[in-house]
Amino acid sequence: MKASRIAAAGAVAGVTVLAVSTPCFAHVTVQPEGEAAKGGYAVVGFKVPNERDNASTTKVEVTFPTDHPLASVMPQPVEGWDVKVSKSKLDKPLEMHGEKINEAVSKVTWTAKGEGIEPGFFQKFPVSVGSLPEDADELVFKALQTYSNKEVVRWIEVPQEGQEEPDNPAPVLALSEASEDGHSHGASEDDEATDEAAAAENASAETSAASDEGDSGGTDTTARVLGVVGIVVGAAGVAYGVLAGRRRTTA
Repeated sequence: MKASRIAAAGAVAGVTVLAVSTPCFAHVTVQPEGEAAKGGYAVVGFKVPNERDNASTTKVEVTFPTDHPLASVMPQPVEGWDVKVSKSKLDKPLEMHGEKINEAVSKVTWTAKGEGIEPGFFQKFPVSVGSLPEDADELVFKALQTYSNKEVVRWIEVPQEGQEEPDNPAPVLALSEASEDGHSHGASEDDEATDEAAAAENASAETSAASDEGDSGGTDTTARVLGVVGIVVGAAGVAYGVLAGRRRTTA
């Protein structure tokens, strides 16, 4: 009985040690900052964790979808990394702001200048993308992660609905429905214009009030000067009269 208990306890301890020692598998993922609405623009971040304890991640390559090409792709500079944007010609040109686009970004590559992503850390690589397709619910970005020991992990397996997640799933960006208020940006601009007009009107009113106060102050000053002059003239007249009276008396 004691032997059975000891064996069971040993088995549990072994499973526990195995669970603790097994690394937590984290994948390369992509998430929007805010939302990624269909037909709009978004800033997305590719999150790259280091899954090795004896090597650093020194290069990350992200392939952009060809079935829904993006005309505008602008990576944000990341300290300690060089970035390269590769483009390719499109079989079917895109139209953007009334202009035809014959090529689109096919790959973005980040290469570490130094150690890269060390064990126990992750790095985010932000990219501004657009305009997002209106006829898709998600975008798949296949990625390659290269380590300092020359190992390459291929995050290229597309997850399928209703199936288990693959060992090396590709980053998938879920797209949200476009907002029904398609003029929200314009409304903001109108509000800003209204606020600016109100501010200008208030400034004008304050200027007019200050001007009126200045005119009133000038009028008061003039009245005071004239009053003083009148007093001086009156006093001079009185003095003249007194002197004249004395002269007559003396005569």
